[in-house]
Amino acid sequence: MKLTKEEQELLTSIEAGEWRSVKNLMSEKKRYAMIARHTLRKDKRINIRISQRDLEGLQVKAVREGIPYQTLVSSVLHKYVAGQLTAR
Repeated sequence: MKLTKEEQELLTSIEAGEWRSVKNLMSEKKRYAMIARHTLRKDKRINIRISQRDLEGLQVKAVREGIPYQTLVSSVLHKYVAGQLTAR
């Protein structure tokens, strides 16, 4: 069976013993489900004006990721606010 590069890296990591079982698996699942629910809840709407070039660029990137472009925009904004996205 031929593995992708990512699959091979994962297999190597597992075989090297870099993975550990999670204690209290069910409570951790519930905790992360709650975090996801609150993170993914979209209860506000905004309207912004951007250049057509930027919009088309977002749409191309979203197609490559297999997600709607609005979801991509929301994700980028969330990462920026959370401090996970910084300027180069």
